[in-house]
Amino acid sequence: MSRHFPRPVNDAGFTIPELLSVMIVSLLFSGLIIYFAFDYWRATATLDNDSQTFVGRLTAGDKLRDSLNSASNLLTQNSIQDSHTNNPDPAYASNYYWLPIHAVPGNTPVGAAGTATPLIYFQQPAVDAAKNFIMNGTQPYQNEFVLYLDGTSKQLMLRTLANASAPSNAAITSCPAAAVTSLCPADRIIAEDVASVDMRYFSRAGNTINHNSIIDTSVVPNAYIGPDFPSVEVVEFNLHNFRKSRLGGGADTTNQTVIRVALRNG
Repeated sequence: MSRHFPRPVNDAGFTIPELLSVMIVSLLFSGLIIYFAFDYWRATATLDNDSQTFVGRLTAGDKLRDSLNSASNLLTQNSIQDSHTNNPDPAYASNYYWLPIHAVPGNTPVGAAGTATPLIYFQQPAVDAAKNFIMNGTQPYQNEFVLYLDGTSKQLMLRTLANASAPSNAAITSCPAAAVTSLCPADRIIAEDVASVDMRYFSRAGNTINHNSIIDTSVVPNAYIGPDFPSVEVVEFNLHNFRKSRLGGGADTTNQTVIRVALRNG
């Protein structure tokens, strides 16, 4: 009588060293995939930042030229009252007038949140809906504008101050975001992600204009009496932009653009 013995069980499989090897290789490739994915996302975020600031720089140039090319005069301070002055002149209790500024070349950084820093004030002839000048005798009425840096939004803004004496004036006085109504639209955004602005002033011949270049020593304290805004015929803006990366580890975008505008008063 024959006897049958059970077949031996096949215990073949992964050994611990083999399993560890597979796990290490898998983790290595997974890490590489994740690294390259994040690197791709970072590069995409940086490219998007660069693209948006580039478009913003071009737009800012167009808006500044559009606004200032038709300017008739630059001012040291607005003369049309502003009910929402962001940086009022302490000399007037009414707070209807912005802080006086002069034609002094230099860098102006954007302020802290909640602040507004004026860069330039200018006049522009008032026109009606058909673009005809609204005359006050032999001269047109003048609207006024305030170009300023908003510390909260990091934007370069333009406030419109319409001349209420000009009949059928097409311009409408604008307001900061917190005071916008149907009768007072929002200030115009000229540029975003602004860190600071360098400004220089020139005559038509290219000579630099600096109010602080001449000092009157006959008075105490000494006073600056150099050429001021009425002498300016060309304004140069150098916008410094900063846009923080929206993805951790991505590169922040920093760039600058120079914009020169010749004024009508020249």
